[in-house]
Amino acid sequence: MLYCLIFGTRPEIIKMSPLMRALATQQKDWVTIHTGQHYSHEMDQIFFQELKLPKPTYQLKIGSGTQGKQTGKMLIEIEKILIKLSPDRVLVQGDTNSTLAGGLAAAKLGIPLGHIEAGLRSYDRTMPEEINRIIVDHLADWLFAPTAGAQDILLHEGIDSDKIFMTGNTAVDAVKANIELAKKKSQILTRLGLAPQQFLLATLHRSANVDEPTKLQEIIHGLEEAAETTQLPVIFPVHPRTRQQIKQLALTLSPAIRLVEPVGYFDCLILEKNARLIFTDSGGIQEEACILGTPCVTLRENTERPETVEVGANFLVGKELNRNGILTALHQILNYAPRAWKNPFGDGTTSTQILKIITKRISATNG
Repeated sequence: MLYCLIFGTRPEIIKMSPLMRALATQQKDWVTIHTGQHYSHEMDQIFFQELKLPKPTYQLKIGSGTQGKQTGKMLIEIEKILIKLSPDRVLVQGDTNSTLAGGLAAAKLGIPLGHIEAGLRSYDRTMPEEINRIIVDHLADWLFAPTAGAQDILLHEGIDSDKIFMTGNTAVDAVKANIELAKKKSQILTRLGLAPQQFLLATLHRSANVDEPTKLQEIIHGLEEAAETTQLPVIFPVHPRTRQQIKQLALTLSPAIRLVEPVGYFDCLILEKNARLIFTDSGGIQEEACILGTPCVTLRENTERPETVEVGANFLVGKELNRNGILTALHQILNYAPRAWKNPFGDGTTSTQILKIITKRISATNG
């Protein structure tokens, strides 16, 4: 029985890592296809090194491009490998173009497909990720929903209940497996001269925020005022596309906004764990902040992780995505967030649950 895992970005590598370990522990036959959607050392290779993951079996090196060009090139190359290998199961995670290409290739070749983190919806179809996750959910043979809410969404969309399994989120597996090791190995606080709870953390990468000059400037101004209000510096690991935009717009940032290079997983966990507050437009960081007990302000109008908002871990800036909206959200969460909410994403056994479910299905089919 051959399993094929397909991924291409930082969050997929992190969230697939517990599954890779579970496959190795259970001595399953498995291969990986890395599309190369993220390809720099800081956004890719460092995670394999830190997490001690084997190098991808196949490295496609697709790189960046328009939505159609990038996804199309991935689909062509993934299909070639799947035809050659004829795996028994394909597993994809999340909502990236790599997820979509892997899901389409498997479905068109009739290879059973599992979708990890199924059922997430922002109900905003201007987001490419929303289109990707909807399509893959409706192609998949196994849908591994992280929460009861995600499970309900899939049922309401007419997907057969016997395909849907509420397993929790592999993000919890990854955090639990690595947080203590991160505390021992990461030197990020010392290197940046930071003390716990004495800084804010910001990440920004979505095209809707970064590629629109006026919105990017408003967000930067909002972060500057947040630093002034709290009298805390904002540590800002800058995504390559965000840095390029800041440079092109010739934005002058306050000294309180400290731009740093993208960080590895261990450093990221330590920054998230020790920040007073996190500003982000990343779905994965919304989850990690919630898991680690750090309040989060999401720089978006909506979120496909509503559970983080429901438990009080996360506040959406909403439609007023400017300095006023950011300051309003900042005051709300600083005055409210108890840092003692219940993690809604499971107990850290998602990867073993997934393999158990697939193994049962295989046994039943063979029987």
